[in-house]
Amino acid sequence: MTMENEETTNPMNPKGFSENTPTNQNLDFKNRIDLSELQDITQKLKTQLAKVIVGQHDFIELLIVSLLSNGHVLIEGVPGIAKTITAKLFAKTLDTEFNRIQFTPDLMPSDVLGTSVLHMKTNDFEFKKGPIFSNMVLIDEINRAPAKTQAALFEVMEERQVTIDGIRYPMDQPFMVLATQNPIEQEGTYALPEAQLDRFLFKIKVGYPELEDEVNILKTHHERKTQKPLEIIDAVLTPQKLKEFKAKTQEVLVEEKILGYIAEIVTQTRTHPHLYLGGSPRASIAVMNASKAFAAIQGRDFVTPEDIKKALFPVLCHRIILSPEREMEGMTAENVIEMILQSVEIPR
Repeated sequence: MTMENEETTNPMNPKGFSENTPTNQNLDFKNRIDLSELQDITQKLKTQLAKVIVGQHDFIELLIVSLLSNGHVLIEGVPGIAKTITAKLFAKTLDTEFNRIQFTPDLMPSDVLGTSVLHMKTNDFEFKKGPIFSNMVLIDEINRAPAKTQAALFEVMEERQVTIDGIRYPMDQPFMVLATQNPIEQEGTYALPEAQLDRFLFKIKVGYPELEDEVNILKTHHERKTQKPLEIIDAVLTPQKLKEFKAKTQEVLVEEKILGYIAEIVTQTRTHPHLYLGGSPRASIAVMNASKAFAAIQGRDFVTPEDIKKALFPVLCHRIILSPEREMEGMTAENVIEMILQSVEIPR
């Protein structure tokens, strides 16, 4: 048998292509992008947070995805379920600056952004930066500040800059806002405007832990004794590495039929009879970027419909508004998104 016939009948090479031909390279299904280091860092982040945070796997994964997608996160849940401590510990795993701002009804925009003060020696005004000038900013109980203070966050969250007295002050990178709010206690709170909600990539709803997780929470608190949570968390990700990972995430392949799938779902939210307000193009972009990050942390360099489904609920739930009739019937945004998912054909 000749060498040519051997190549032709080789079951691993049925078409007789040589090992160096481009067609054969397409058959090995290796990633175009090396995502192994990103996967490793993702696991390290989860391991560090698991030292203190028990059971909140989806919550932690959404925080990581938001970080890679260059987005901000709104965390909603009742008091006592580790919203604030998780955000603080997540910031600790990154080797960056961290600030916490407690929002209150008397908080002014200058208390957040900063203000110009007169320098007595030079007789000139000097800008003193506010606490928003940091890499990771935790805003606790964001819905307790009035509309004027909420509006002060619009520019900095969308454009990563602050304009004071006509001068623009860019934020250092990375920049991420993690905001918490309590859905139960409404006294002394202000509903977040839709324009601000739209600037959050995700709204993460955190619920009570399961019985087994609650037992483990008690165990970890008992075993930790006097050691504080922040003392046992180590930084595992530098700003430079994060910048590299964000660039790799943006390179994840999204086929045209997947883009059409995203657009079809978001477009249907604008015409659905159960909805008063649908998702904007910013929502479509958010779904796409989050889906890329979901694929990347799984070690894939291409987006699948499953990645889209993972991203849809935390991206859309705070962007769409139910019609009054459906809201009175007890329907939720999640119900409508599920209806839309069932009606849109999954690309093959």
